[in-house]
Amino acid sequence: MEIVSTIALISINGTLLAQLISFLIFLWIINRIMFRPLQGVMAERKSFVETIKLDTAEAAADFERLTDELNAKESAVRREAEGLRQEREELGSREAAEIRGSTRQEIALIKEKTEIEIAAQIAEAGKHLEEESEALAISIMEKVLDRRLVP
Repeated sequence: MEIVSTIALISINGTLLAQLISFLIFLWIINRIMFRPLQGVMAERKSFVETIKLDTAEAAADFERLTDELNAKESAVRREAEGLRQEREELGSREAAEIRGSTRQEIALIKEKTEIEIAAQIAEAGKHLEEESEALAISIMEKVLDRRLVP
């Protein structure tokens, strides 16, 4: 049963069957020793890369959330600081108004007291001036009349 052909490159005989069996055994051994472990390592690496991608996405989401929280806290602190600043300005304005009012009252009291003192000094000066003018008038009249006047 041998087919012999001068054109054919492969002859079909018993060695072909032995070669086919040895090739299949070789494939089975290579699959067990090399391809399955290699596929397992590739699957592990793929799952590791996927885990890293998920962790990265999770970290990015956490970063965004923390950034938003930080911005919210910052704006709240800014609002609180603005409120405190306005409160301090209002308090300062009220205290300044109170100080101005009390100072005006003190000025009014000092002015009134000074006016009273000046009026008293003017009255006293007027008395002395009147006495001096009387004495001066008498003295002038005595000199003009050339005699002593009796008051």
